[in-house]
Amino acid sequence: MEDVLEPEKKRTRGLGTATKFATSHHRAPVIATVPQTQGHTAAPKVPKKTGPRCATAVATVLKTQKAGPAVPAQKPDTAAAPPKLGGKKPGKRPAWDLKGQLCDRNEELKFYRERTQTLDQENQQLRDQLREAQQQATALGAERKTLEGELARVRAQAEQGQQELGHLSARVLELEHPLGTQEGLVQELQKEQLGLQAERRELATRLEEQERRLQASEAALSGSQAEVASLRQEAAAQATLLAEREERLHGLEMERRRLHNQLQELKGNIRVFCRVRPVLPGEPTPPPGFLLFPSGPAGPSDPPTHLSLLRCDERRGTLSGVPAPPTRHDFSFDRVFPPGSGQDEVFEEIAMLVQSALDGYPVCIFAYGQTGSGKTFTMEGGPGGDPQVEGLIPRALRHLFSVAQELSGQGWTYSFVASYVEIYNETVRDLLATGTRKGQGGECEIRRAGPGSEELTVTNARYVPVSCEKEVETLLLLARQNRAVARTAQNERSSRSHSVFQLQISGEHAGRGLQCAAPLNLVDLAGSERLDPGLALGPGERERLRETQAINSSLSTLGLVIMALSNKESHVPYRNSKLTYLLQNSLGGSAKMLMFVNISPLEENVSESLNSLRFASKVNQCVIGTAQANRK
Repeated sequence: MEDVLEPEKKRTRGLGTATKFATSHHRAPVIATVPQTQGHTAAPKVPKKTGPRCATAVATVLKTQKAGPAVPAQKPDTAAAPPKLGGKKPGKRPAWDLKGQLCDRNEELKFYRERTQTLDQENQQLRDQLREAQQQATALGAERKTLEGELARVRAQAEQGQQELGHLSARVLELEHPLGTQEGLVQELQKEQLGLQAERRELATRLEEQERRLQASEAALSGSQAEVASLRQEAAAQATLLAEREERLHGLEMERRRLHNQLQELKGNIRVFCRVRPVLPGEPTPPPGFLLFPSGPAGPSDPPTHLSLLRCDERRGTLSGVPAPPTRHDFSFDRVFPPGSGQDEVFEEIAMLVQSALDGYPVCIFAYGQTGSGKTFTMEGGPGGDPQVEGLIPRALRHLFSVAQELSGQGWTYSFVASYVEIYNETVRDLLATGTRKGQGGECEIRRAGPGSEELTVTNARYVPVSCEKEVETLLLLARQNRAVARTAQNERSSRSHSVFQLQISGEHAGRGLQCAAPLNLVDLAGSERLDPGLALGPGERERLRETQAINSSLSTLGLVIMALSNKESHVPYRNSKLTYLLQNSLGGSAKMLMFVNISPLEENVSESLNSLRFASKVNQCVIGTAQANRK
């Protein structure tokens, strides 16, 4: 019996051991959290002795480990523990109590079956969770790839941002210095702003004051509007009256020009004035009665027009041997200027004639006489710039500028162009030439301005626009330096050429469409003296002889031209001399001409004085037709 029971004890003891193992295994956590590393799970160690219940538990653990998210281990529940037998702590049943042990085992089996069902349900739930976790892992993998691409793009942007940051940092460093300057400028501007604010307050105060004044002015203005309206009506009436007066003034100006021209024609289109220069220091005093200036018809107050010259010829005598009485030579001219006459008195007599050039009439004024008789002094004046001794040229231009300024108020506009040439040995030279062109006379020729034109011009000569006295003075100084002079028996410094100062005058009245143009010629002729036929001729004298021959030839041609014009001959020999050819437009019937005959007061020059006076008397007897203005 004991042999039979011994194996049973061993079985019971083994079953008890298995029961203890199962119980102890059950009390351990059924599901443990297993970390996942790249999709692989670490398999837990399983006891070598496995039974049906242990296998089920291990399978549950493996399934749980395959799930994505970890499930926290559950604490053992008291309900899952094996039931207690008899309400007391189970103890070790005796080996003989097989029935009791069987009941315990049945209870445990029942418990474990229930537990198995519970674990199956949990397993099914875990499988569902696993599928959801796998789907979530797939979605997370796709999202991870998207985030990785986004991360790469963000990194690239970050690198670009770093580069831009580097550039901006460098730029910041560059701007730090200007910033400091700007800060200083800002401080200065702030100070200036404070000053401007103070000024603004002051201006605001002034503005308020101005507004008060403005209101007062507006009040006064409203009171003046009626007065302004009446003044406008009066201004309109004045404008109408002014237009009528302008029209009347224009008519009076035209009448003045007509009467002025008529007066000049009554005086003669060719006039001759005689001027006797005073005795210079160091010269012998002429004998009494050598020159006489009889009074005019109206008495001593009338300007003299006659001159008497007494000539004593010692070679002539009577039969008794007594010297013959002096011969008296009487001459009559348009005006005679005694030695005491000043430059202003001389110009006053010709001022109206000069003004005729502004009216469109060609005017030509000559200075004729022997060397040393005062021709150049009469035309250009004395040295030193003394206004009292200014000649006809500067005075005439000053008068023209003044009258042109007055006529500008009537709508006339004038322009003046000056030229200055000399004719030396029938060669034309430009006295206004400068630089390398000085003294080169061969380049200047007298030509017509254009085909079919009557106007003459000198090629390669300077034509200088002038508008004031200073410009004229500069031209006269330059011409005086360039003019050909030489020493003669009559004078230490004698002009050996004819100098011609030409002023082209152009006028226009734009409002009435009127135009006028005329030249003013002021000519200083060369000395008219003759050479002594018995004089021995050396190299210098032969040169003076050629000059004198050319001078006398041109002066003779001038006399022939004037006589031909007076006799109204069909042919006038203008081309026989460069002088008359250049001045032909100022010598004809449409021109006004005046000749100054200058004589010396010395008795030793009586022969040359008589020759000059006789030539001037012939010119004075000539009469040229009525002058016509050059108008368009």
